[in-house]
Amino acid sequence: MLQRLLDLFALQPEPAAPPPPAPRTVLVALLVRAARASDVEEPEQSAMIETVLQERYALAHDAQHALLREARALEARTGDTVHLTLGAKQEVALDDRPGLLTDMWRIILADGGRHENEDGLMRLVSSLLGLPDRESAFARQRAIAALRKAEA
Repeated sequence: MLQRLLDLFALQPEPAAPPPPAPRTVLVALLVRAARASDVEEPEQSAMIETVLQERYALAHDAQHALLREARALEARTGDTVHLTLGAKQEVALDDRPGLLTDMWRIILADGGRHENEDGLMRLVSSLLGLPDRESAFARQRAIAALRKAEA
């Protein structure tokens, strides 16, 4: 009986923390965050995420959907964009970060609209990636040109 009481009050070991997500998953979660910045991820934005993933990683269909499923779950449970951006910095070299901004703008603009929350997200991400605001503006222009080209 005494042993049971002692067992109840004994310090229990902390459960092991889950391993951190892979940098690629974090980067894709940032892309999902871009699509959800206006509070609603439109079907056109979801399709653009898949296009960007295919261009970036050329994964098999099942692997791409598994990555996207993991990234959506990570984005949903990560409240702070800073954490996602830090993980993306591990995946994307400094010289390639303007391309990431372009991909994010392609996703944001895929639904044909632009919301102030999306603008705010892009200013934040650009800054956290160590890029000036003008680089985000250039990335937006590249995204607009790419979307127009795709429509033609």
